[in-house]
Formats: sequence, structure tokens, C-alpha cells
Amino acid sequence: MKKMTGMALMISAALAAGCHSSNDDNSSSDKGEANTRAKNVIFFLGDGMGINTLTAARIYGVGEEGELTMDTLPETAFIKTFSHDAQVTDSAPSMAAYMTGVKSNNGVISMDGEATQQDDCSKSAGKPVTTLLELAKADGRGTGVVTTTRITHATPADTYAHLCNRDLEADIAVQLVPGGAGYNPALKDGIDVVLGGGSSFFLPTADKGKREDGRNLIEEMKGQGYQFASTLGELQGAEAGKPLLGLFGTSHMKYELDRPASDPSLTDMTLAAIKQLKDKEQGYFLMVEGGRIDHALHDTNAKRALQDTLAFDNAIQAAILEVKKTDPELKNTLIVVTADHDHTLVLNGYAKRTGKTTDSNPGVLGLAKNYVSGDNLLDSDGMPYTIIGFGNGYNRVDGSRASVAPLDDATVSADDYHQEVVVKVGELGSETHGGTDVFLGAIGQGADAFHGSLDNTAVFGKIKAAAQL
Repeated sequence: MKKMTGMALMISAALAAGCHSSNDDNSSSDKGEANTRAKNVIFFLGDGMGINTLTAARIYGVGEEGELTMDTLPETAFIKTFSHDAQVTDSAPSMAAYMTGVKSNNGVISMDGEATQQDDCSKSAGKPVTTLLELAKADGRGTGVVTTTRITHATPADTYAHLCNRDLEADIAVQLVPGGAGYNPALKDGIDVVLGGGSSFFLPTADKGKREDGRNLIEEMKGQGYQFASTLGELQGAEAGKPLLGLFGTSHMKYELDRPASDPSLTDMTLAAIKQLKDKEQGYFLMVEGGRIDHALHDTNAKRALQDTLAFDNAIQAAILEVKKTDPELKNTLIVVTADHDHTLVLNGYAKRTGKTTDSNPGVLGLAKNYVSGDNLLDSDGMPYTIIGFGNGYNRVDGSRASVAPLDDATVSADDYHQEVVVKVGELGSETHGGTDVFLGAIGQGADAFHGSLDNTAVFGKIKAAAQL
């Protein structure tokens, strides 16, 4: 971990002076009566959850004819995801587009298009751009960030931080700590609830963390009145309405398939965040990320990706039900669900219908079978192949697939199986994002603004207008 860069200090000063770049071109509407605005906004982001992944998760969880909660959202749109400098975005600029309405370059956290990813941010240009969470703080609303990744990872960081390089996570972490050096003053008295992984960037090396500046940010946040949770039990025991920091693991949280009972699920964290925010008089803004969908897809490990997609969907369902307890018709609440980008996952044809995956049925994770005979479909080498494949990644047979043992359903539906790829690009984790449009669904106050084909930057303006921020 490096000391805070000169550029990071400049950014902090810029925030304190209120000199964010303008993103007003994407907004509309003056503040009006409470019953015409979304007092509360919950923004759900499935990291890497492309439409193919969403389709595969539906079949995996409920079968071809089933419905996920995401399928039931009444308003839908297609979202373009390209970044300022790339046809295929990474998570930093794609989430920043949603949060700020501005296109930024790959690797950059909530800054304008002049900022470039540098190891030393003093060598980068650009200015910070105001986020929806910062606008909510300025309006006196409660705020929350929930993720299954490190809380300093690109997607959650885009809600509260501004930096030229998503990899400078120790510098990102300090922007969360009220009163500390490097704090983002646009957060005023701090984010009300922060839940995710990544305690290593909050702890000094002396405490087995990654901070080389000796700071213990957990203790600093406790000193600012934050409760701290590191287990499900501690999360459930947190006092409502009091600032809450929850860090569940040193790095990313475990995949849903591997999650121990002592760790909260995404649903647990989402409900805990709503508990902390629901009584805020001015309302609240909450971002919830299913972040590890993306990581499993990078590993071409479809089973974990689909299980985490179902966990994400469960969190959406739980949030809707919880909010409807006090806002039955969602007249005061807007819920938006989308993804930041897709991946290269594909469903190969012409496979017969499989139904949902069970202990006795591999379902969409299995081998592609002829829809008439039920026999395995075969490639040009005469070998069976899976329904799910990837455009690129690491698992590709060198030469003829007939040179290795044929695949079977037990092998390809196992927890640790990595699907085969068309283009071999590197080692495990090397599969790339894709560049196609993603799904957006919305429900509640202002949801009818989301329809057709939209650029990701337009989503910012529509949420801002619905919430009258």
C-alpha cells in the first residue's frame, strides 16, 4: 500500500471546496411534493450479470418456464455499457456512469473522462464527479452501501470515492472515514451503513492488514460512532438507526455456494441496511451489489455464478417485501435492478429443455442433449459438450477434444468445474467482460421512466429526477 498520492489529496481538496464536475445535463425536475418523488431509492447491481447469465440462472433455479423476481419487474430497458475509452467496459466506469451520469475511462473511480488510470494519481488529469449517494447526503437522506465484494472494490467505491485508479484500495478506504486524512467531505457525517468484505484495507500490516500507514480505520470509524459487525450474529444485533460498519472477511466475501452459516447472505445484509435506513425522515439511498457473480464468471465457473445470481435475486425479493410493509404501493420508493456489464457466457444450441438443476438433474449445467432423442450432442471431433460455454478463458483443450476423456454430466455439474472456452487467453480468472447490452428492471415511484434502449449514463438522470435530488 502506498501513501496517499498527491492526486488523491488534490481530489479531497476539490471535494471539500465543492468543485465537482457538473452532471446536471442528465437531470431534470425541481423538487416538488413528497408524493410525486421517490423518497427512497434502492439500486441493485448484479456485477457481470449479462442477459445470458440471467437466462441461465433462471433455468438453473426455476426451469425454463419459471420466473425470477427480476423477471416480474414491470418496467424494463436495455442498457448500453461502453466506457469513455473502451468498447468493453470494466466495473469502475460502468458503475460510475450509473452513479454520476458521466462516461469515464476504464479503471477510474467516479471521475470525468479526462482522468486516466495511473499508479500515481498526481500524473492523471480529470476531476471528481458528484454521485447519487453524495446528492442524497446533501439532501439530508440516509445512505447505505452493501456488497459481497471488498467494500473498497470498484463498484461500491464508485458510490462514495473519487480516484484515478480502482486498484488503490487503501486510498479508497480512507475516503469512508469521517474526520480522517483523505476523507471525502461530500459524505458529510458519513455513510449510515456500510456492509461487505475487505477488512484488510482497513487494518495496518501490524494487525495482518494491508495498510502501510499504520492506521486502523475500523477503530477510527468506531471512534466516530459506528457500530462494527464481523459476523451474522453481530449484524443482527446491531442497533437500528446508529451508523453501522460490517466487514465480513479480509477480502471478498465467500460465494453463496461456500458461505458458512456465520456469514450473512446478501439478503441478510440488504435487510439489515433497510432496518438502519427505513426511519430516516428525508428518505434514503441504498446501493446493493451482488458482486461475486462477476468473479465466478471470470473463472468460467458457471455454477457459482448462477448460485450467486439467485442469491442476488433473493435479496431483491426480500427488499421489495420489506419495503412494502411500510410503503405497500411503493409510492415513495424506487427500486432499480441492473448490471454493469456482461461476460462471454453462452448457451449452446440445440439442447433439449432441462428444467431446474437439482441433486439428481444437472439441468443447464449439464451436457447438451438432442431435443428429440435425448442423446448427447457431439462436436466435430465426435465429443460431447456442455450447454454453457464461454467465448474466452483458460480451459481449452489443445488440439482435438477426442484426445481427452469425454465429458459426463457428473463432471460438468460439479461445484468446481470450469466450462470450456473458444479462445484461450490465459490462466484461471482470465475470462473477460463482454460488450453487449444488459437488462434493467424497475418498480415503484418513477419506474415508468425506464424503457427502450438507454445509455448507462441516462440511468443516473432518471433516478435523480425520480428522487428529485
